Amino acid sequence: MIGLSGRIDYALTAAVAVDALGEKRVIGVTMPSQYSSKGSIGDSELLARNLGIRLIKIPITEIFQSYLKTLSPSFKGLKPNVTEENIQARIRGNILMALSNKFGWLVLTTGNKSEMSVGYCTLYGDMAGGYAVLKDVPKTLVYELTRFRNKKEGITIIPKSVFVKPPSAELRPNQKDEDSLPPYPTLDPILQAYVEEDKGVEEIVKMGFKENMIREVIHMVDRNEYKRRQSPPGVKITHRALGKDRRLPVTNKYRNF
Repeated sequence: MIGLSGRIDYALTAAVAVDALGEKRVIGVTMPSQYSSKGSIGDSELLARNLGIRLIKIPITEIFQSYLKTLSPSFKGLKPNVTEENIQARIRGNILMALSNKFGWLVLTTGNKSEMSVGYCTLYGDMAGGYAVLKDVPKTLVYELTRFRNKKEGITIIPKSVFVKPPSAELRPNQKDEDSLPPYPTLDPILQAYVEEDKGVEEIVKMGFKENMIREVIHMVDRNEYKRRQSPPGVKITHRALGKDRRLPVTNKYRNF
């Protein structure tokens, strides 16, 4: 079972699952909120039809509003922030795990290596599941593999609109991944150098990247080790995958930035 949002990571995960298990053994679940674009909802429906998988639709807007109402006395006077965004992701994770418990379905998570490296994921939200198909696949490679999957099929299984829309979690109005992260063509080489090749700041600067950006990326990687410790196992395809291939102390005093 896979939560579908119309994003490219979800589409590729679903395609890999169908290739591995067959369309009758894969189920998609779309959980739109007030921030979900019509395009994303439509792309999820089209992807499910193209793959031939069953699609369950469970809107979360009322559940989310119930959370906000329940928490309003505690949040009084405070502006909305990432807290409200994460609540939506955790509602979706809760729904997926409820379906998993009821029917015995294995939940596949969809986070890629770029997101997992820098912690651009939500504990008990989009990280909730039993197996992580793209855990060792950088975002830029996700695009390449998705194009390859369509080319191999000879027809457009994964909708073209999935490729052109800006990456977004759609947890707030007009949200884009690049609001919080460097563009993926910039982020992925820095992550490869630091995570897989053990390069330091000075060496990565020589690759042509700005030092302040490098330090911020490294800081994000190091401070999110605690999240990765709680992530499900996944496929390994690179020299050094996140997890047992590369572990840092969750707490330490050696950082100097």
